[in-house]
Amino acid sequence: MIVELRQYTLKPGARDTLVDIFERHFIDTQEAVGITLIGLFYDLDNPDKFVWLRGFPDMDSRKASLIAFYEQGEAWKTHGRAANATMLDSDDVLLLEPIGDLPPASACGQYTAVISPTPVDVAEPVMRFKPLVAQNTYPRLPVREDQMFVTVFAGDGEGLRLKPTAASAMR
Repeated sequence: MIVELRQYTLKPGARDTLVDIFERHFIDTQEAVGITLIGLFYDLDNPDKFVWLRGFPDMDSRKASLIAFYEQGEAWKTHGRAANATMLDSDDVLLLEPIGDLPPASACGQYTAVISPTPVDVAEPVMRFKPLVAQNTYPRLPVREDQMFVTVFAGDGEGLRLKPTAASAMR
């Protein structure tokens, strides 16, 4: 599986608007074209940031699914402009590969994601990812070129402190 960790910087006060658009129009429609929505999150330390994880079987599937959603799908054609109007930056994206299997969705009120150029050991991680070294098959959506490891654990800690949105699979 290929995973994107996407961090959006939003216009001040626009996060609730984006989350509403996202949860009403972009979850089922992405899943319908083969995208797995792993988790949607509020950044607890930045009210103008939205963080999410989505997955694809492989890079070819990623390209096909993104074309189907962004270029052919009605949801993006109808609501994409309103979603983009909430954003200042949507290019903070890491391409990742899970280390081990992704766990089934579980209920947790808060997560912490540690993003580091080297692997980080934490007790009982929920998910661990290594950098995916691959060409971006959908250049319309840029990805970061630096190689980072990501470890997600349940609870509060040092790192990206995340609270699942109401429709997050990780709620």
